[in-house]
Amino acid sequence: MSTPTPPGLDLDRLRAHLGTGPLTAALISGGKSNLTYRLTDGNHRWVLRRPPLGHVLATAHDMVREHRVIAALADTPVPVPQVHLLCEDTEVVGAPFYLMDEVVGTVYRTAEDAAGLTPERARTLSANLIDVLAVLHAVDPAAAGLADFGRPEGYLERQVSRWHRQFEASRSRDIPGLEELQRRLSDGVPTPQRATIVHGDYRLDNTIAAADDSIAAVLDWEMATLGDPLADVGLMKVYWDIAGRMPGNPVAGAVSPELGFPAMRELEERYAATTGLDLTPLPWYTAFGQYKLAVIAEGIHYRFIQGKTVGEGFSHLGAMVPPLVGLALDSLNRKAGD
Repeated sequence: MSTPTPPGLDLDRLRAHLGTGPLTAALISGGKSNLTYRLTDGNHRWVLRRPPLGHVLATAHDMVREHRVIAALADTPVPVPQVHLLCEDTEVVGAPFYLMDEVVGTVYRTAEDAAGLTPERARTLSANLIDVLAVLHAVDPAAAGLADFGRPEGYLERQVSRWHRQFEASRSRDIPGLEELQRRLSDGVPTPQRATIVHGDYRLDNTIAAADDSIAAVLDWEMATLGDPLADVGLMKVYWDIAGRMPGNPVAGAVSPELGFPAMRELEERYAATTGLDLTPLPWYTAFGQYKLAVIAEGIHYRFIQGKTVGEGFSHLGAMVPPLVGLALDSLNRKAGD
């Protein structure tokens, strides 16, 4: 619900900066990283994004990059919200932020959100979700003005190293199997087949679905860069499969075979047929995705124990980290399609 002073926003300063009438804002539930607010002056409705409060890892939560990629994709077939403003002045709300349109639709975050879907609708939504990922990976970065958005050469090696550093920056405990996982990921880096725009956190609840079960908008571009598209597929597989392997987890709860969602293997085949990419090395990307999720959960756990998270649903994220490390080691022993 709206409050006069939502955490992380100063509405009086924001109103003066925007030159609008009185503002009301509400923190949108579900965000475990950047803070997202619904904002209105009574005539217009926007969404505002800013970094989290407290402990922030270097290179994470970059509003300038997130704004840039969304603006660049506006003229492509990738569905994104229209962005209106980027503010790098930290005096306004305490951190850089950007403003975009509120997109009408449904975010399928929990089983309750998806309960009204028929199996046919769940399959249609799933097909549209993987098709949009294929569309993103078909965008020419140079044509979109993103030729310098990342360095595809050595992308996977840098990713493994970067996420290792981020894990160490937030780790406050010993985690069984972590060193073995980091070593095996480093030693087994695949050779990329092509370079594309990579979302970095692609999953169902980072999208807004329209009433016809198409994807109205892809959200949360804070980790986007240029790199290996199979990194997106591997991480999507992690979120897709995790509901059945880690009951009670706070992510991907809407995706369940009982609700009619197809197995990820079916979506992998659809993606491969569209893109022509060979998914044989996907187990490595899946393991890396599980590792990334463990790093993210550990970072949120670190902020939580410091009392610097905003919202609810953080208390049990730390318990996800050791099982995710175990799942990643298991993935490295699997073959594509398992």
